[in-house]
Amino acid sequence: MAATKKRKLKLLAEMVNGIERTASEDGKGRLELQTWSDLPLELLELILSNLTFEDNVRASVVCKRWHKVAISVRVMNQSPWLMYIPKSGCLYEFYDPSERKIHSLELPELRGCRVCYTKQGWLLLYRRRNHLVFFFNPFTRETINLPSYELAYEIMAFSCAPTSTNCVVFSIKHVHPTVVAISTCHPGASEWTIVNHRNRLPFVSSIWDKPVFCSGLFYCLSLTGWLGVYDPGRRYWKVLAVPPPRCPENFFVKNWWKGKFMTEHNGDLLVVYTSQNKNPMIYKLYRSELAWKEMESLRGVTIFASFLSSLSGANLPGIMRNSVYFSKFRFFGKRCISYSFDDCRYYPRKQQYDWGEQPPFENIWIEPPRHALSSI
Repeated sequence: MAATKKRKLKLLAEMVNGIERTASEDGKGRLELQTWSDLPLELLELILSNLTFEDNVRASVVCKRWHKVAISVRVMNQSPWLMYIPKSGCLYEFYDPSERKIHSLELPELRGCRVCYTKQGWLLLYRRRNHLVFFFNPFTRETINLPSYELAYEIMAFSCAPTSTNCVVFSIKHVHPTVVAISTCHPGASEWTIVNHRNRLPFVSSIWDKPVFCSGLFYCLSLTGWLGVYDPGRRYWKVLAVPPPRCPENFFVKNWWKGKFMTEHNGDLLVVYTSQNKNPMIYKLYRSELAWKEMESLRGVTIFASFLSSLSGANLPGIMRNSVYFSKFRFFGKRCISYSFDDCRYYPRKQQYDWGEQPPFENIWIEPPRHALSSI
């Protein structure tokens, strides 16, 4: 693959040099005959396949030839699916918000397990009966075990797919307001590493914490909105001197600490605060200023919010941009509840919930593979 790409780049360089030589030898009239639309097919495919989705669309209107090639190499992102966790039995439902369809899958491997986190199509699970912690891919049925570990509560996250050598599993609980115990592990390890860390600022962890891996670090939003950060490479923990987002006084309700969701997008850390009586508010962390700032728009990004873990995406077919999709659908699966920042309203109408009161362990957003239907 690398050799083929190098050969194409070499051909492209030779062609550009040839155009320059033609221009110097034959003058302007000859140059006009050698335009970018005359690029060899394989070089045109190479160039257009490396463009962003937006630039690919722009390039497709240059001419009919470019339009055909741009469509053939265009990569469409896929929306996450909402995985519903049954209270009993092994039949799991997956809701596709882009197609508004529900798919069912028998997963007896998950019997007696608690889903803790999801990333890149993998689930991280905990079975209390024997303290088993393991990864499971519901689309490939692949399982990767970790050393047994007794969790006080299932607040966990992992950095990337467990098939990667860079995968790190992270868990946190507070021992004291100024002391937290951080547990880490990785596939292939024989035991967990547990280290107590002291905080200069109070940090109270609970099942309502929101751990997210972003730019090589684990971030954790505490019960009261303070942000802790853990560097797995240096095994360093710190509570940042970043005051919690400043919401309007009438925004907070009895469950305000529950109805918040944190995720990342292209290295940006984003927090969604919700209230039953107010529209959601989005905050972005500005690391250089050590401050959360409210965003009026998600700039085309879509957030998929659920209690256990939240995801983000852009340019998703069938999905509203600049919106938050919540972990609940209505009208027999025909509509997922979402909030549009463009229209400043919920879809469908009158679907404003106290998200802090919704059952936290009944569903989770998961990223399906591109051909997920073939495995269902």
